[in-house]
Amino acid sequence: MPDYYEHHADLFLSTTKDIDMDKQYQMFLPHLKPGARILDAGCGSGRDSLAFLSRGFRVDAFDLSPAMVDAAKALTGLPVRCLSFQQMDHEREFDGIWACASLLHVPRTELLSVFHLLSRALNDEGILYCSFKHRDTDFSQDGRSFTCFTVDSFLSFIAQLPAFTLLALEQSADVRKGREEELWLNAVLRKTPV
Repeated sequence: MPDYYEHHADLFLSTTKDIDMDKQYQMFLPHLKPGARILDAGCGSGRDSLAFLSRGFRVDAFDLSPAMVDAAKALTGLPVRCLSFQQMDHEREFDGIWACASLLHVPRTELLSVFHLLSRALNDEGILYCSFKHRDTDFSQDGRSFTCFTVDSFLSFIAQLPAFTLLALEQSADVRKGREEELWLNAVLRKTPV
């Protein structure tokens, strides 16, 4: 998967780093206290990390692609880690996790275990934002695999995760130029206290 982002880094950065994510931020940030600690999981260019830093939040970030890690370091000044979701080793460190258009690259067979790692990384009642392409079936394109959900299939998936309570589930159009016909599913979940 990181091979795509290594070979197409400039194109990916140019089409994603300046897009307006305010609608998605408004789903996530109001649940967090000022100065909360956020993990930008699969941070890409670092666009969202920079937005959270500018709002006074403490931010950690990682991405699996070395090219994206370098771009995010350059943009944010953060010590961005190069690792996968499956390699996450955090335990009760974050008030919020932002996984924007990144979990969709986790194979469906590994998604439940990754959500358990996300839960482990969050403090009690921590907030998780995630987004997936709104489609009936998973697909592959340009060497990348995409795990997709509809509203109903995501509700069925979350029903298998007692560690999370669903707070919001909304559809939105892609905000990249020329991609407005593509739909996304945006979810906000709260870690259930043990």
